[in-house]
Amino acid sequence: MTVAGTQRKYIQILTGIGFAISVGLFIFFKQHPAYFQVGGLFQSYLGNLGLFAPLIFMALQMIQVIYPIVPGGMTSVIGYIAFGPIWGFVYNFTGIFIGSLLAFGLARRYGESFAKAFVSQETYDKYIGYLDKNDGKYFAKLLGAAFALPGFPDDFLCMVSGLSKMTWKKFITIFLITKPVTLYLYTVIGYQGLSFLLTLFK
Repeated sequence: MTVAGTQRKYIQILTGIGFAISVGLFIFFKQHPAYFQVGGLFQSYLGNLGLFAPLIFMALQMIQVIYPIVPGGMTSVIGYIAFGPIWGFVYNFTGIFIGSLLAFGLARRYGESFAKAFVSQETYDKYIGYLDKNDGKYFAKLLGAAFALPGFPDDFLCMVSGLSKMTWKKFITIFLITKPVTLYLYTVIGYQGLSFLLTLFK
């Protein structure tokens, strides 16, 4: 097995663990709904941690972009619950932004072996084929759509961007234009959806 294949196997195991953690969190939320409301006891507890709470959370979001364990949507909702709609968004966005820059930079530094460790060969071949289409303009539009719309592997596309001829400036510009509004909307929708599901399973 190649190095990338071995790393991919470990990531798949971690993904399975992350799914189990997500289910566990959902059950815990269900049993203690008031505890996890915005402004609830969970938020108060984190407030007692002072500066460490947002720093730990942003570090988690950074890692999630590169090495996903718990689904990113889940951690974004946790940020919303823990820090409120404003600061939750600030910490979510900051962590994801730095993580995206790291993914871009690490792929640029270590090449395709780094990117291949996170996806199947089929997925890698699918998206890498877009890099040279229309002199890279098509991929830039694809990246913007991935940041703005659900259903795209946008974290992996940050790595693919690092393998392309895209400049740091262009990557950052696309991210800043397309990501903030949709991240906020999806986080709010995710929180409302989680709250609705919890009411169904009471």
